[in-house]
Order: sequence, then structure tokens, then C-alpha cells
Amino acid sequence: MNRWLVPALAGAILTAGCASTGDRQPQSPPLASDQASVAPYTVPVVYDTLDNGLKVVVSPDSTAPVVTVAVYYNVGLRTEPKGLTGFAHLFEHMMFQGSANLPKGAFDQLIQGNGGIIQGQTKPDVTLYYEVVPAHMLEPVLWAEADRMGRLAVTAENLDNQRDVVKNEYRVKIENQPYSRFLSVELSASAFENWHNGHNFWGEMEDLDAATVESAEDFYRTYYAPNNAVVVVVGDVDPETTLDMVKTHFGDLEARPRPAMPDLSEPRQTEQKTGSFLDPLAPQPMLAFAYHAPPPNTDEYFAMELINLILLQGADSLLYERIVTDRGFSSFVGGGLNIQGNLFDAIGPVLFAGYLVHDLDVPPSDIVAEIDDVIESFRSVSVDPETLNRAKLKFRSGFYETQGGSFGIGRADLLAAFALFHDDPTLINGIEERMEAITPELIARVAREYLRSTNRTLLYLEPGAAPRSQP
Repeated sequence: MNRWLVPALAGAILTAGCASTGDRQPQSPPLASDQASVAPYTVPVVYDTLDNGLKVVVSPDSTAPVVTVAVYYNVGLRTEPKGLTGFAHLFEHMMFQGSANLPKGAFDQLIQGNGGIIQGQTKPDVTLYYEVVPAHMLEPVLWAEADRMGRLAVTAENLDNQRDVVKNEYRVKIENQPYSRFLSVELSASAFENWHNGHNFWGEMEDLDAATVESAEDFYRTYYAPNNAVVVVVGDVDPETTLDMVKTHFGDLEARPRPAMPDLSEPRQTEQKTGSFLDPLAPQPMLAFAYHAPPPNTDEYFAMELINLILLQGADSLLYERIVTDRGFSSFVGGGLNIQGNLFDAIGPVLFAGYLVHDLDVPPSDIVAEIDDVIESFRSVSVDPETLNRAKLKFRSGFYETQGGSFGIGRADLLAAFALFHDDPTLINGIEERMEAITPELIARVAREYLRSTNRTLLYLEPGAAPRSQP
């Protein structure tokens, strides 16, 4: 389940992908006076770029005889062209429909028949695929990934079939789930000015209906090129042997001209926005807020993540304590920084957003007043060392959990993002140091600029379903 979802949204997803992400809201670890310093921790990274432009990252880990193969493409939900909305998600599905040497279903059978995991996901800035298999299956998996990178079966039958699947997925997960469209479509559309950032990432039905084999083939040839991708291998492997395998199976794929990245920039917001949305399926009102955040991979962005951990993450966060514990307006406060992905997989503008479901008899204005009081109090004073240290420990806990869990999927995700977006996967080994260097002064400066009410969008959901009777 993606970490931003409310309990009532089981089964609905924020991003259009098939995969789910873990909850990035660790509870506060106990503080100790000697925990402020960062313990040395280094992820092994071997990085190379093939002659055709394919980036390759290998990170050996002999903990278990398992390997994760991840292939990330530099095209996502907001970088798809106008007129082709929904194509990024559509091609996530198309990539499982067979290739020149693997008929439909054979890739799944190759992985699952060997006890593995296979998955794909579409995010705003990237489309990704990964497999987790026994280590001896590394080369067959690389061969299979190379086959669909270079020789995908883009046929009328596959296009028609998957177009219907994508459209039905939208109906099931967005249109027929309470609160889902509000959070996954309406909030971004209200907060962002740039079409690329705020359009319906699931795609307009008329764009999907207008898709042809020719337009699908053109999209595939444009974005699914080796020089627009990265291959990451994490697990029980020898780096030199692994690089040789990648060169053998991917090295003959031809590079193609890369499309220019669209302008994703947003103007500085100077007035608060408000809006409302009627959800015919929702039994209770929902309130959401969204602030424009600093640019990703900047010191200000990392400071904003610490602010997120202080204000919004966990039962000891300031907003949870005020809204849930003290006032009882809701049973939860959800949200975070870049709720459509994670802290590291964005290159364009992101939001710091929060949301809650509340009772019908609680005026939204009362909730907003409490939120404003918490945030303005935070902006008016310097964060104390204990609170800042607690936030840094929360971050480290989640960062370690991401890197160490799920058979290497989390580590592969980080390495892929750093290689694809910044051409430097070794950035993974500098994150803790950068986070530890964030000062109270920087926190205060970021809070003053980005937690302005004039940098905020407030969105109100009006419930259209009858309230559920209490037992």
C-alpha cells in the first residue's frame, strides 16, 4: 500500500503502477545522547555506462543467494506528451505482453516458476520494472529484460487488450473508490499550474481511445531506449561478471535520439488556493492541504523532509498530536513529502501534503485553524535540538529499512534514481551526511518560505454518500 493512503482506500493507489510501496512513517526511536553522530555505512557501488548509453549499477550483497534486477526508464506520468496522456501507464502494462523471444506470459512464468517476484510501476518521473530471483537466475532475467527493451511485441491485439485493462483499472481504483480521485487527481490539479504536473496521470479516456499501433510503437521507440534507461543489479553477484552479462545482452541494442524534457517548472505561489470536490461515494468529509516544496535533491528539500517528519509522521508528530490526540477531529493525519513517490524518485516539482477524514459535525474551518496554529507556531520559533535529533533518527530508521529490506528492492530503487536523474549512484552514500548537516537555521528558513499560507492549496471533499449508522 502506498504510504499516503487513508485506511478507507484499501485497493486504491496514488501512482498508476501495479507495485506498492512501504509505509515511510517510522515511529520515533528512543533518544540517546550519543545517537547524534552518524554511524559509518557504505553501500558498495559499481557504475558503468555502455557504448549505447545504457547506465548500469551493480551493488553486491552476499547476505542471501538472491538477486534483484531493476530496469528504470526515464519517462513517467508527467513527462508523457500532451495528447498521449495515460501512455506511460499503458506501456507499463504493454511490457508484460511479450517480446520477440518471449511470448505473452513467458516472462511471468520465467520469474514465478523459479520462486521469484516480478513487478512494474509508473510514477510521475519514472517507469520501473523489477524482479527478485535466486542468484543463479540472474542471466536469464537480464536476457529477458533486454528482449523486451529492444523487441517488444507492440501489436493491435496487445494494445486493445491493455488499453481496456488500464481503463478498467482507473474505473475500479479511482472512480469507484471513495476519496481516491480527490487525492490522486484533484489535489495535484488544484495545487499545480503546469499542465505536466497537474494533469490526470491516469490518462484521459479520449487519448487512450485514440491510441494506435503506430503511436504506441513511436512512444516505445522514443522512450524505451537503452540511452534512456538504467539497469541495477543488487544481491549475491560478482560485479565484473554481472557487467559482462549486461554488456552481452544489452550491448547490441541501438541508442535512439532522446526527446527533450518538458518544462516542469512552477511559478512561485503568492496567494492561497481553495477548492471543493463532491465525492458521491464518500460517507464523511475530507480535508487536504498541499504546499509547494523545495526542488528535489537540494539541502532545502532535505530540510523539508525533516519538517515533514516533525509535523506529520508518527503519533508524536505535531499535527497528529493536535488534530487526533488533543482535539479528536480525526483518527489519523496522513500525507508527506512527494506523496506520489518517495523522497528520491522525483526530478520535478513536488508537494508537501496532508489529509484527514473528519466527522460531519466538525467545521472544516475549525480544523484549518488548528493546522494554522501548529504550523505558525513552528515557523515562529527555532526547532529545538531534541526535536531535530528525533527527526533525524526517524529519517535514518526509514533510510536503513528501505536499503536493507525487501530483498534489495529498496536499495535498487535508490541507486536507479541517483543514476538515472543525477548520473551518480554513489550519492546513496552521502545522504546521511547531508541530512545530518541540516541546521535549525535552515529548517527555519525553509519553514518561513515554504509553509506560508500563500504557498498552500486547501481542498475540501464534500461527502455524497449517506453517513454510516453507528452500531
